[in-house]
Amino acid sequence: MKAIYYENYGDADVLQYGEVPEPKVGPDSVLVDISATSVNPVDWKITAGYLDQVLYTTFPIIPGWDASGVVAAKGPAASEIKEGDEVYGYIRMDFIHAGTFAERIAAPIRTLALKPKNLTFAEAACVPLAGLTAYQGLVNALGIQKGDTVFISAGAGGVGTFAIQIAKSLGANVIASASPLNHDFIASLGAEPVTYGADLIAGISKQASGGLDAYLDLNGGPEGHRPIELLKQSNRVASIADASVAQIGGKYVFVRPSIQDLNHLTKLIESEQIRPIVTESYALKDSADAFKSNMSGHTRGKISIVVK
Repeated sequence: MKAIYYENYGDADVLQYGEVPEPKVGPDSVLVDISATSVNPVDWKITAGYLDQVLYTTFPIIPGWDASGVVAAKGPAASEIKEGDEVYGYIRMDFIHAGTFAERIAAPIRTLALKPKNLTFAEAACVPLAGLTAYQGLVNALGIQKGDTVFISAGAGGVGTFAIQIAKSLGANVIASASPLNHDFIASLGAEPVTYGADLIAGISKQASGGLDAYLDLNGGPEGHRPIELLKQSNRVASIADASVAQIGGKYVFVRPSIQDLNHLTKLIESEQIRPIVTESYALKDSADAFKSNMSGHTRGKISIVVK
């Protein structure tokens, strides 16, 4: 089958397009004919070797954890899904080797759900990793409730756009940071925009004079710590970028595959409470260009990769 793969760590230029072996379908896996995948920052960070200290890898590596497609075959224990089902999922294995930038993947049944009926395959492929990250941060880690005032950093990015919409669906008042060029876009999603940088705290304080109930940190670093001072309870912070929040009682979120959480996202999508924001699309063979675009740090929403 055709796939994007790399044989050693490096930048986007190490990505190759060519033939790789067909996947083996285990007893509790299904073979998915992939229609689309999407780019997430973790994809090029793994390719660069940044996560080599914490993730086992076996070269050659096919990148990607997001996918949508059609079930072509199934293992004997994969009773939850049938052949011909349209599915999507966050297909993360226990080690890095066979990813979703390929024509097919053997996906563990625990990583898949039925695709939302009102999304195209390209749109659906942009949901799982970013949508689950936002959902697990807001719902599972922070327990956002109706009436909460929550601050979300990097609101215009892939996770941020989902986080704003999910928080609004929960009845929260949302403040989100972005560059001035993205303020109107942030507002269109239902958040009060503030500019990151030197005036961040003043901007948040103006929108939340009584303080913040919760904070979802999507940036990490010194900038990521600053809004904690505005929290009514200093431990009500969750971060996807900084594990040190655990030292003050916060939660570090590393997204996990979850059929239950993915089905919750499907309900929100099909009820039109949230939608994926897809601003760029590339063919599978042009994945290196998609990586480079995402690496610029200015992606609004998500980048899709169309496989077929």
